[in-house]
Amino acid sequence: MTPNTHIPMLPFSGIGYDIHRFSDDPSRSLVLGGIVIPNARALDGHSDADVLCHAIADAILGAAGLPDIGFWFPPSNPNCKNISSLLIVAKAVEEIVTRNGKIINIDSTLIAEAPKIGPHLGDMKIQLSSVLCLPPSCIGIKATTNERLGSLGRQEGIAAFAVASVLLPAPHLA
Repeated sequence: MTPNTHIPMLPFSGIGYDIHRFSDDPSRSLVLGGIVIPNARALDGHSDADVLCHAIADAILGAAGLPDIGFWFPPSNPNCKNISSLLIVAKAVEEIVTRNGKIINIDSTLIAEAPKIGPHLGDMKIQLSSVLCLPPSCIGIKATTNERLGSLGRQEGIAAFAVASVLLPAPHLA
């Protein structure tokens, strides 16, 4: 009898969340989904403060049971200062690929009273598509407001949620 060399793949899900307050630094740009949103107030953060990319990266890492982005890109590391959050997403993807896994899809939601996100969603999906190695049709990005409630409703910042679906080798057989 020949031993089974095929390791079954199982689906795993991860959830990511991030929030950043608006910055008072006029030299910063608002970056969401890896694209610069023109004429919009920037977010404050150690990296480019792209809440969408941060939520997506944490969702991917969470699906594999790995530590969050703060472990891989600590704010105390000066080399991480102002880095593109697309590099953070790329690291999360690399960790899945290293484990012989595959990202199946991403679903995400941005929460912001301003700026208007809708006109930029297509560009965000295209930008993220190349880093995630997924067709844009497998990347969901939605936008909503907080109905003027709480800190997000008072336009103090922007938040994002994301869910990642990932296939990984069955842990008990790997």
